[in-house]
Amino acid sequence: MAERHVALVTGSTSGIGESIARRLAADGMHVVVHSGRSRSEGERIAAELGGSYLQADLSDAGTAGAAVAELLHGLGRLDVLINNAAIGWPIAHTDLDAATPEVWRRILEVNLISPWSVAAASAPYLARAGGSIVNISSHAGVRPKGSSVPYAASKAALNHITKLLAVALGPDVRVNAVAPGLVETPMTAAWTDVRDLWLARAPMRRPATPADVADLVAALIANPYVTGEVVLLDGGLNLT
Repeated sequence: MAERHVALVTGSTSGIGESIARRLAADGMHVVVHSGRSRSEGERIAAELGGSYLQADLSDAGTAGAAVAELLHGLGRLDVLINNAAIGWPIAHTDLDAATPEVWRRILEVNLISPWSVAAASAPYLARAGGSIVNISSHAGVRPKGSSVPYAASKAALNHITKLLAVALGPDVRVNAVAPGLVETPMTAAWTDVRDLWLARAPMRRPATPADVADLVAALIANPYVTGEVVLLDGGLNLT
């Protein structure tokens, strides 16, 4: 029997990340579930999926890279990396004073620098496996919107890193990104105005579900030729 493929999904104890982890496990992969704090939840999900658990603080890119390197040394292989972990909170785009340098540094450390560090630590293993990276970006990285200017800028930069890494790591590693719009998760449950926008203006007349994101991620992993793409998953809202 062939050895199971290994997938690392950062930020995978809830919402989009958990859905991706469960989908990849259902596809037959050994999934490494990651969280920064919720260790008991991460260990529970990993046990359910027959995978492994990694606790690492992605706000410290150096520590995150070292933790991933140690994990991969133990597992011996990595076929798929999903950079999903991210942070953000609402700051009005017009409130320039609230987007302090400290806010910028915190958001960029987690949303941009840490995915880079994890990808760098993972790249030799992915190259040996002919594997792929999928970065979870955002509609806010494509359009001038989002919970804050620093958040949107971090996702725009992640989109560009996706393309740069696709060139740098090809043909051995494919690198793509999924850029969801509104996704129905516990975190977005109170965003009634945003939900109303999707219901009224998106051609699909609904927000995405975490399963919608997971399905697209699985499709990008499965296709051996697609690389360097940032795929919008917004139900067509971008068209209107």
